[in-house]
Amino acid sequence: MPRKKRYWYPGARYHITSRGIRRTSLFHNDDDRNEYLRLLQEAMTRTPFILHTYCLMTNHIHLQLETIEHPTGSIMKHIHSHYATYFNQKYHYSGHVFESRYGAELLTTVEYELEVNKYIHLNPIRANMVTDLNDYKWSSYHDYIGNKTNSMVNTQRMYSFIPEPK
Repeated sequence: MPRKKRYWYPGARYHITSRGIRRTSLFHNDDDRNEYLRLLQEAMTRTPFILHTYCLMTNHIHLQLETIEHPTGSIMKHIHSHYATYFNQKYHYSGHVFESRYGAELLTTVEYELEVNKYIHLNPIRANMVTDLNDYKWSSYHDYIGNKTNSMVNTQRMYSFIPEPK
């Protein structure tokens, strides 16, 4: 059975998800998470896109992004193929690192974008990893509350929907 065709156009916004194979950990330590973020930054240079939100959990990732001139396949291929190589070499593994093809849900309304943004940021609390989002450093939450500067996350779109004061 052929895979479902993904719709793409410049300016399309997506909720991207991906999980470790057999739900195993994608990140064993901070170095692994930093490498994933480095590859995300590198992909933004090679296949430009706007990153609105991210969260790196233990065994899965969430990204909320907006394409510019490259489809999500080009973006995610760069990140995940390089991360899989890094991960397998570091831990002396072979084979797949990610469970299956990444999920890419097209966000078609502002309300849905805001809901996904909230969902992604609340993931560490829902997973009982922290009780306060200030304690979780592997998401874009700190970009939204102003604790980060020079970030790869663009908060302007989400903030444009929220009345003053932010």
